[in-house]
Amino acid sequence: MLLELSDVTVRYESTPALKGMSLDVEEGEIVTLLGANGAGKTTTLRTISGLARPSSGSLRFDGHDLSVLAPHQIVALGIGHAPEGRRIFGRMSVVENLEMGGYQKRGNVGKDMQRVFDLFPELTDRRRQLGGTLSGGEQQMLAIGRALMSEPRLLLLDEPSMGLAPMVVSRIFEVIKDISDRGVTILVVEQNAAKALALAQRGYVLETGSIAMSGPADMLIRDPRVRAAYLGEGAE
Repeated sequence: MLLELSDVTVRYESTPALKGMSLDVEEGEIVTLLGANGAGKTTTLRTISGLARPSSGSLRFDGHDLSVLAPHQIVALGIGHAPEGRRIFGRMSVVENLEMGGYQKRGNVGKDMQRVFDLFPELTDRRRQLGGTLSGGEQQMLAIGRALMSEPRLLLLDEPSMGLAPMVVSRIFEVIKDISDRGVTILVVEQNAAKALALAQRGYVLETGSIAMSGPADMLIRDPRVRAAYLGEGAE
């Protein structure tokens, strides 16, 4: 198992954000996390990447205990994170943003940068453009590209389609599939449940910090509770 969370609890002050969270991701999979706002999806990704700390439970990545590692050590292990809201450096150029993503490599990042431009040709002509002047879709491409600069084995994506036009959303999901085809394991939080479940092999549904449902994506997309809650259809 590449990633395994077992009975993880995370608190913000005295309020539990995750309550006994358990999930796993096998190498090569695309797994999606679904849930309403406040369900704990973003906290799950932040905990995996070391930005939030568990008060109990275990997190292991390829046999390593993530709970004792700093965020930069977790990146070095092979986990990349494209956060909710993109969080690019608006006053830095596209190239400078990508260089920040590869900062731990301490060498020539040109090869990795070219891979990003191959995935996102839209960014090629904007190499020197400031991140803050890009369109929303281009900023999302840059956020994903920056996370890929560390050559992750596991890529965490938090709401990659948020606020984007339908054509851009389709483009982003095409690239996510391409990234997966290149051998990167993906754990994605996504508000567009239909697209996420069509892309993923498996999914988890979170409710108030706990796993409410899990299973193969094709099973979840047929479940009347999922269809009613996340696909805008009446329960049968």
